[in-house]
Amino acid sequence: MDGTQVGIKPLSEALALARQRGKDLIEIAPQASPPVCKILDYPKYRYEQEKKVRESRRKQKAGMLKEVRFKPHIGAHDLDTKLKHITEFITAHDKVRLTVVFRGREMQHRDLGMKLLDMIRDRLNAIAAVEQAPMPDRNRLVMTLIPKH
Repeated sequence: MDGTQVGIKPLSEALALARQRGKDLIEIAPQASPPVCKILDYPKYRYEQEKKVRESRRKQKAGMLKEVRFKPHIGAHDLDTKLKHITEFITAHDKVRLTVVFRGREMQHRDLGMKLLDMIRDRLNAIAAVEQAPMPDRNRLVMTLIPKH
């Protein structure tokens, strides 16, 4: 009732004690030796457990996927700005999809996009790891980065 430990009891005695108090005998840690049980009101216990799960889900952020797009011929300052955004996303524990979009005749120079993605990967090597290597997809190259732990 007041949270005091009763000690090691046989199952029949523990059940009798729970019935006497009008509560349920709940097994808290079955893997322990001997198993740990509490005398509680089961519906209230279940409600508290569900409440904890809901609270943990609310605080948990499901690693958002952010996308940053580039063109193969990007200026140095524009690249630095986008790298700063990528760094912010990675430090916030988000995945980042890097997409290099080719238009028209740029499709013949996919090597420029690969060099760009390789350079970005090298600059962010300290904080990010490659989840998906650069992969061609129609008129674009796609690479995904995840935060390093």
